[in-house]
Amino acid sequence: MTNHLWSLAGIHEHLAFMELARKVYRHAAVESLLLFCVAFQIFSGLWLVIRGWKQRVGAVAWIQALSGCVLAFFLAVHVSAVLFGRTVLALDTNFYYAAAGMHVSPYEFFFAPYYFLAVLALFTHLGCAAYWLLQSSALKTRRWAVGLAMLAGAAVSTLLVLSLAGKLQPFEVPARYKATYAHPDG
Repeated sequence: MTNHLWSLAGIHEHLAFMELARKVYRHAAVESLLLFCVAFQIFSGLWLVIRGWKQRVGAVAWIQALSGCVLAFFLAVHVSAVLFGRTVLALDTNFYYAAAGMHVSPYEFFFAPYYFLAVLALFTHLGCAAYWLLQSSALKTRRWAVGLAMLAGAAVSTLLVLSLAGKLQPFEVPARYKATYAHPDG
């Protein structure tokens, strides 16, 4: 998330931050651990959703399950796309790789909600966790935790989607990134 938020400071600043951060998260041992953690999150989260389906009571429990499912979908697609882009397409999976789908029609109709809902789901899921952690607090306080997390998530989601769409800082996506969305007949 920090990586993508850095784009709000500017694309060049984001690319510089990403190069620095990659020295850590692309180290073979760290990347292997991160990929294991992502797979664990996806499978354990879906298992918890399925296992608790009939026991789930209340709006927060259902919001948590739904946001978890959205996160599982996003993580599976996002990590697969990044690995595919890096290994098969031999592209630098940087800001332009993430933004390309927002700049080739009609793919923006998938990617705008895809990114928006993923970030919103993350904040929502964290807000639900806060709700359960605040068991000793008043119900109103616990509900505020979820609501504020969702509001923050909607704000961050909006900023990130606008950034990727080039609405906050205009930019041109390099042709090699747009070409990954080329139609076979044209």
